[in-house]
Order: sequence, then structure tokens, then C-alpha cells
Amino acid sequence: MSKARVWISTKTPKAGELVRVRALVTHRMETGLRPAEDGSTKERNIIHTFEAKLNDQLLFSWFPETAISQNPYIEFTFKANQTGRLSMQWTDDEGQVITDDLELSLSA
Repeated sequence: MSKARVWISTKTPKAGELVRVRALVTHRMETGLRPAEDGSTKERNIIHTFEAKLNDQLLFSWFPETAISQNPYIEFTFKANQTGRLSMQWTDDEGQVITDDLELSLSA
């Protein structure tokens, strides 16, 4: 079972403040290039899509390829303009979806 670990610079930013998000997801990232024990090639299963949204508004998307190592780490920033739910979603070739959500509320 894959899981995500997410760190955020502040959950209560001021309006217009830059928020840094760091996320690590546990995933094997099988490239489809390694041989299996029976001599066949193992099926490819990598995370192919990452999306970060604030209140269902897309902030950032990323489409990794086979050159990404297992347990991919991503870091990005965005300007906090509203209170809401920060949602992150990773999707792999087998259709598994890994999600993590954080609440963000603007401070005065």
C-alpha cells in the first residue's frame, strides 16, 4: 500500500504569502525494464500523474516518466490567496490513487 507524507511551511499563511509544500510518496516505481525471475519483463507501474489543488482549483500538475526514482519527492510553492482544502493526488499505471489533504486558513 502506497502512502504520502506531506509537509507544509505554514497552515495559517497571511494573504499573499508564499507557501512551500514538500511531498513524498511511497511507491515502487517499476519501470517495466527489469527482468522477472521467469525471464519475462516486469510490468511497468509508475506514478504518471500528480495534481495539487486548492478548493478544486488546480495549482500544479506533474507528469513523471520512467526516469524518476522510487518513492518520488516533489516540492513546490504557491501564493496563498484563499482559505480551503489543499488536495494532492498521485495516480499510477495500475490505477491506484494516493491522496492527501490539508486544511489551509488565512490569518489576519
